[in-house]
Amino acid sequence: MKKGKIVAPLLSLAVLLPSTTNVLAQPDKQVSVHKVEFIGMNAPDTQDQRSKMYSEASVKVTYTNGSQKMLPLEYKSLFQPGDEFKNGIAGAAYDAKGNMIKSPEGTPYISTAPDSNTVISIKGKLYMVNHYEAMPSNETGNMPKSMMLNTLKQNKKTGELTVTDTKPIDFSADGGIWTPCAGSLSPWNTHLGSEEYEPDARSHEANPENSVVTQFARNYYNDKTVIGNPYLYGHTPEVTVHPGGKPTAVKHFSMGRLSSENVKVAPDNRTVYFGDDGAYTMAFMYIADKEKDLSAGTLYAAKWIQTGQENGGSADLKWLKLGHGTDSEIKKLAHKLKFSDMFEATNDIEFAKANGFKRVKAGGRDEWLKLKPGMEKAAAFLESRRYGALLGATSEFNKMETVELNKADNKIYMTMSTIAGGMEANPSDQVDDIQVPKISSGGIYELSLAEGQKDQNGNTIKSRYVANEMAGLITGKDLSSKDAAGNTADSEKISNPDNIVFSERMRTLFIAEDGGKHHNNYGWAYNVDTKKLSRIISAPDGGEVTGIQALDNLNGFTYLMVGSQNPGNAGYLSGLPSLDDKDSERDDDDKNDDHND
Repeated sequence: MKKGKIVAPLLSLAVLLPSTTNVLAQPDKQVSVHKVEFIGMNAPDTQDQRSKMYSEASVKVTYTNGSQKMLPLEYKSLFQPGDEFKNGIAGAAYDAKGNMIKSPEGTPYISTAPDSNTVISIKGKLYMVNHYEAMPSNETGNMPKSMMLNTLKQNKKTGELTVTDTKPIDFSADGGIWTPCAGSLSPWNTHLGSEEYEPDARSHEANPENSVVTQFARNYYNDKTVIGNPYLYGHTPEVTVHPGGKPTAVKHFSMGRLSSENVKVAPDNRTVYFGDDGAYTMAFMYIADKEKDLSAGTLYAAKWIQTGQENGGSADLKWLKLGHGTDSEIKKLAHKLKFSDMFEATNDIEFAKANGFKRVKAGGRDEWLKLKPGMEKAAAFLESRRYGALLGATSEFNKMETVELNKADNKIYMTMSTIAGGMEANPSDQVDDIQVPKISSGGIYELSLAEGQKDQNGNTIKSRYVANEMAGLITGKDLSSKDAAGNTADSEKISNPDNIVFSERMRTLFIAEDGGKHHNNYGWAYNVDTKKLSRIISAPDGGEVTGIQALDNLNGFTYLMVGSQNPGNAGYLSGLPSLDDKDSERDDDDKNDDHND
């Protein structure tokens, strides 16, 4: 097998899968890949193209001796929700005992919303964690969601990946998994997931019998009398895959409670950034006490201090310390407290003004709140956005999706799927930190990281990776009316970016769309050095592009996992070069069993 081979899987958001397509034998044993350039494809213009996941893009590979190869990319399918394996069905719903939840007719409930694909190598064996973000409702209502562990097999000659089994990951110790969205591979080789759109504890407390949390709990525990607990959801899950393929899962209660889209860990293995999806959301940072251990740490929220309006806006960032906590102590509080134990709330504005209440608009809820004495720690970690707003953190971000890290340049990338709502100038808002022009097609921001930063109390933040500046990097362009293809955003620019992932070796930011301003949603490759944007994949009409993961070197092959949510297909794009070492030749029998990517 050649280490110069190219396999780039793009996967659809139902399931991930890499496969072989074009293989490149490097011309010389001492020649390695110098750079890659993506050559974009046209937008789909036939009904056949618009109805499927496909790619007509290519990649130009330049080697260190100056030679070049042009390789086409091809979308490959791995598996789809509903596919049956020995130990499970892809995308099925499972209860607290690990039993598949079935309809009265005996059929399983199957998700059509796969998300997040994380390939993990454990002592030479390959596994993949993937999320199923939504489930069909049953007669009880809101259903438990699924996080699955897939066993993978890699063809050593071609690089093709095959799913050989799937099974549910057990979250019964923490009440099941709530709306798992994007995820990432941690630097210590575990899967870090998410629980998007955390349930509103105030609404639940007002009507617990009929809340979506109780519906969820009754389906999960198969008990029509149980009352759900909203404070069990909205945390960062971590999955460890042990040798032999046994997964264990925990939720990190000390990382706060929010609408997490994903988290990303800085090179110190302690500093973590979040995507907080929804309306009037917040930028959070968590700094763990110890490296590679997210069970205890300090949570911060950002204050946007605007410096410009162009290209989505720019700002200096000031970080407000919310508190320090451990998983065990916050989990105990989650089982013990209700919303009303932490806050007073009123709808009487005159009463609120006269009695020390503060108006906050966190998570899109416009309300007057006052923290009860001694509830600072509980509120910081169980009502992170509300508490942060009370302290003065900016809660005006809109559709903040995934965050990604560029280690070489010391940057964080942050997606804002739609730059609107709280990010516009809003005279009616009591706090109006962000005041930028509306860009409905959204954009991606770049955050610079620095050391020596101080919190609101003047204390030095103990991290060298604190974001201190934020500015628009790349934005979409809204159209005043539909074009001939039905787009309301420029089809040659991004629109409604959602999942992003960065390849350090290719210096390329891969961007997945989720919106309705393009006739189809696309996947893009953006080179951060040349600023070239290339369309590399198109999702079926109505389908979101998601579940992306870039694997620069997995046993000599390079993969880009990509998915399409709801239409269903699963696959990958092949044609990416293996950006490995200079020795291009490798024996077919050579084993890289101990190499973890």
